[in-house]
Amino acid sequence: MQGPQADGGEKWHETYQGGSPEAERLIFEELARKIMRLQVRAGKQGRVAVARAFHAKAVLGVENARLLIHDDVPPVLRTGFVRPGAEYPVTVRFSNANSHEQADAAPDLRGMALRVDAVDGTHDLLMSSFPVSLARDAREFVTFAMVTAGARSRWQQAVALFVRLPLVVGWSAAARMRRNAIAATRRTVRSFALETYWSRSAILWGDAGPVHYLLRPAPGAPGAPEVSGTDRDHLCHELQRRLRRADVVFELCVQRYADAERTPIEDTSVEWREADAPVVPVATLVIPCQDATTPEALAATHRVEELAFNPWHTTQEFRPLGNLNRSRKAVYEASSTQRLGERFLSEPSRREAVLGAAAEAVFRGVNRVVPWYRLPRPLQLPNLFFLRRVLRRVNLIDTDTHQTPPRPGPVPPPVDKALRVARSTDGSFNDLSAPRMGAVGAPFGRNLPPVPRPDLFDEPSAYTVSRELLDREEFLPARSLNLLAAAWVQLQVHDWTQHRRCPPGGRTVQVPLPPGVDWRNTPGGPVEHMMRFADDVGVRTDGQESAVTFGNTASHWWDGSEVYGGDHESARRLRGPDGGLRLEDGYLPSGPGGIPRTGFHDNWWLGLSLLHTLFAREHNAVCAALRREYPAMNDTRVYHTARLVVSALIVKIHILEWTPAILATRTIASGGEIMWRGNPESWLRRLWVWLLEESGRTGITRTPPDHGTAPFSLTEDFVTVYRMHPLIPDVFELYDHQAARRLHVSDFDGVFGAAAERIMRGTGLTDCLYSFGIANPGAITLRNYPRALQRFQRDDEIIDLSVIDLVRTRRRGVPRYNDFRAGLHKPRIRRFEDLTDDPDLLARLKRVYPSVNEIDTMVGLFAENPPEGFGFSDTAFRVFLLMASRRLQSDRFLTVDFRPEVYTPLGMDWIERGGMSSVILRHCPELATFMPRGAGAFAPWQPARPPGTGGNGPTGTTL
Repeated sequence: MQGPQADGGEKWHETYQGGSPEAERLIFEELARKIMRLQVRAGKQGRVAVARAFHAKAVLGVENARLLIHDDVPPVLRTGFVRPGAEYPVTVRFSNANSHEQADAAPDLRGMALRVDAVDGTHDLLMSSFPVSLARDAREFVTFAMVTAGARSRWQQAVALFVRLPLVVGWSAAARMRRNAIAATRRTVRSFALETYWSRSAILWGDAGPVHYLLRPAPGAPGAPEVSGTDRDHLCHELQRRLRRADVVFELCVQRYADAERTPIEDTSVEWREADAPVVPVATLVIPCQDATTPEALAATHRVEELAFNPWHTTQEFRPLGNLNRSRKAVYEASSTQRLGERFLSEPSRREAVLGAAAEAVFRGVNRVVPWYRLPRPLQLPNLFFLRRVLRRVNLIDTDTHQTPPRPGPVPPPVDKALRVARSTDGSFNDLSAPRMGAVGAPFGRNLPPVPRPDLFDEPSAYTVSRELLDREEFLPARSLNLLAAAWVQLQVHDWTQHRRCPPGGRTVQVPLPPGVDWRNTPGGPVEHMMRFADDVGVRTDGQESAVTFGNTASHWWDGSEVYGGDHESARRLRGPDGGLRLEDGYLPSGPGGIPRTGFHDNWWLGLSLLHTLFAREHNAVCAALRREYPAMNDTRVYHTARLVVSALIVKIHILEWTPAILATRTIASGGEIMWRGNPESWLRRLWVWLLEESGRTGITRTPPDHGTAPFSLTEDFVTVYRMHPLIPDVFELYDHQAARRLHVSDFDGVFGAAAERIMRGTGLTDCLYSFGIANPGAITLRNYPRALQRFQRDDEIIDLSVIDLVRTRRRGVPRYNDFRAGLHKPRIRRFEDLTDDPDLLARLKRVYPSVNEIDTMVGLFAENPPEGFGFSDTAFRVFLLMASRRLQSDRFLTVDFRPEVYTPLGMDWIERGGMSSVILRHCPELATFMPRGAGAFAPWQPARPPGTGGNGPTGTTL
């Protein structure tokens, strides 16, 4: 980026490290993580949680200073808030520069930070008591800080400067940095009021171009006594005494850019000499006479200490320039939010890092020969932990839009206190340092780089793939599960992922059909030779719509939004009295078209109705318990606390009950327990957890949030593996749980849409739950796709959901199956026989696909032979393994804020004691005799026996 000088002088420009703004941003993010590590280290030395990495010791803070713009400011410098005669309030912080709070007499740089509240916004000015930085750029500066951190004694400092630093940056750079560091700190400072403070890096000054700025003492400032050798806070006390006697006054001056050699922008180790860049006074800073020792003044100092000064708190007219300043955008934001407890850094212990790397290498070699699920059971779980470790490192791809180059902005407002203890309706402010992360509208991430292939959007024909490979010729049941498992996964998907669609009449996807095949896209509409459905809307960046990045209309967090609503208005409509949810005689309130009012009701059917009803009742039960236990708690707090409790209970059920039901192995059940609770029972597992996986000792719920290598989001690949429509059967039978009498039998259309609510209210929650408990869902495999969903009337359209699943996956750039499995660290298949040994299926695959590399992802996942006990493939499980734990690790309400102070002690106990069985029995206690013994609520239930018979009677009516 460049611009001319206002007076027609040499053009100035900025040069981006790494060759581009985006490459430089990634460098700065790594530097920010290093500074966060440094702050944690400094905090441990100072016995606080997190300390400032630099300027740790605040000497004094005042809130009542004033900046007076000179009447004779040169016209070229009159820009923005710099108006002749203007006056602005200023907040001032004086500090010592070191990362630990040493005595004021120790050699050190001194710092001064100003926050100017001007007519055009806030401007933060940061300065130090030496005209140049010890480093050329941000990378050198952070390296110096990391090398010298913790070096307090003279010999520690000597080792750091003369041994460690040259090994890291080279002898020449180390010598320059030592010279600057020694020159900057060897002067004896008697008073902060007598020092000159330089910006050391450039900012833009409107049309005047780049400038450095500085503060120098106004003429006539009284001297200061010798530095006390016994008073650790001598400079603070001297400044307090000085302010009791008179104002402390500085001149704000600027130096204008001359040329790239004498006044460089990128290299902050070069001084802008007055001979090359004359000093021009522009304003006077006045810190008024006051008693800085009163309780009010000390409280002001504390408030100033809590502020986060950042040179990017300014306007575009005064934009910071140069590498060091650009790095401050990322580094200072990370630093300040970490100190405020809004951002966290999870670092493995040295033991975990060293032993983990060794174990990872061993398992990588083993897995080339033997897949993890064929290893002896004691080795399976540690292998999965390290597979997850690899996946977190390699398979989290950032799709967010970032500021490149960075842009200035106002000081962010403080976070609403209510949002610290309650989930927002749209998922914002879960991560307090990045409020929009994971919120409604945030883009889907990626586990694998997208592979957009427009030439293959229709190849092979999705209709042909569906009819040859997905058609359900006969229902294949999953006998280890009940139908609640199918309803449960759709309940969860409605909480997690919804792509934004083009509105009716907008852009559509057109799917050509094979010769001789016709389709009606609307009821009673014309016969066409193609299918049509609404296209996805891509995320817009710089006015352009992305073809491969899409926004989520649900929040990405595991927050129960399908029950509570994803926006303020929806949540408000669902609220009832006393913090509860609205119910009508125990059922969801009626809505337009016979579909009930709830958080999310697209594709509504009986399975969703019974679970939404169940958890709305559960919310109200939690509310009643909270009101009894905490009568002073207001309705708003009751509502939000109950939501936290119910949402966390849903998470726990998914991890500890649904997952071990559909992935029915002891290894997965143990892994879920360790992930949620930690403290594995087996001494062998405790040993390897202690050696290699620290979070396994406490469970993820007792660790700080950790996003891994990308901002948190759910991913397009995650959406793909959760396409589990084969779980839906073709026939639904409802029974009376007492008489074991069949009440109704229906196809899917008879339990879909408004019909679901008629059945729910007519049959009752208890009998609906019982009927789902004794029925099996379909197996997740080929040739088992529900027929009803292949010609499915939804609103005013007729769709084939199997074709839509295939086409959307292709158009979203999800890699095809062979690339998908390779990207998840599985060997590629080289022939169709590597996927299945079923002769009929082999013939169909070869007939549809020209090569194994063109097999659709969903088809490959359904065709793959899963590990023993698994309800879906190992390839799909790898995405599950990565994202299931990540949804916990990223969410502060399931990690650092999963505690009694937020949930209440009653809420924590409710979650600890609760599960799917307890939820069902709390609201339908008469079902206790049918629940499976020694298994969770998603295992098949014990069917009732009709009085006087040995089995169920087939009597009843047909819907």
